[in-house]
Amino acid sequence: MFMSKVVLVTGGSSGIGKSIANYLNSKNGFIVYGTSRNLKNLTDVNFHPLKLDVSSEVSIKKCVDHIIEAHGKIDVLINNAGVGITGPLEEIPNSEIEKHFKTNLFGPINLIKKVLPYMRVENRGLIINITSIAGHIGTPYRSVYSAGKSSLDIISETLSMEVKDFNINVVSIAPGDYLTDISSRRYHSALVKGSPYEKKYSSSLKKMNKNVSKGANPIKIAKLVFKIVNTKNPKKSYISGSAFEKFGIILKFILPQRFFEYLVLKLF
Repeated sequence: MFMSKVVLVTGGSSGIGKSIANYLNSKNGFIVYGTSRNLKNLTDVNFHPLKLDVSSEVSIKKCVDHIIEAHGKIDVLINNAGVGITGPLEEIPNSEIEKHFKTNLFGPINLIKKVLPYMRVENRGLIINITSIAGHIGTPYRSVYSAGKSSLDIISETLSMEVKDFNINVVSIAPGDYLTDISSRRYHSALVKGSPYEKKYSSSLKKMNKNVSKGANPIKIAKLVFKIVNTKNPKKSYISGSAFEKFGIILKFILPQRFFEYLVLKLF
């Protein structure tokens, strides 16, 4: 007897998460839940809306328990919810750094820990962590964001080995610039008048926002996720970006470090 796969997508109110949830739900064989901190943000969607604040363990438990009570399982967890943060490390308040990691790193970790026991009982499952090319290449004024995504990437790699015996696949997808609203939801460290970083940070911020506004359609990630979900033994990591972004990762490993840094500073 064929049973639909139950999918949980965090951060389903916009951008990549919304595209993934809508796309999977449009296909046969999926029961898709998409989440947001505020249910009012889950409009114009064709999936099951569910309230979730990934920075709250209480909210995570309530969300997962709701799905388990309804279906008895979660086949696919897609950790997509996240926020951006920019600024000179010296000037970003520690409170904002802690808030960022609570959402972008501890949120996925706590969701994984909550869902894994049910996947182990089923002796199968798939966890997809949406990371970022920014976790592979550090650029000025994105140190905190890059650190969080890089950490999630290595957690995906190590967790994959830990749960292999339970037929659970762990995959990371590192998108480049995609057309999302992350710029409007990003924490920007204030441009401090007279700061030694003021001029270069201001210039870098404009470039970041411009790159996002010219980003690719998030449906590309949604189609990649659909392919992964339907692949018996998917790759452990995927890079989804422009040829330029992908080539940048290659250059990082073949060029002398100082020369690569010089190129990054020229571009960002």
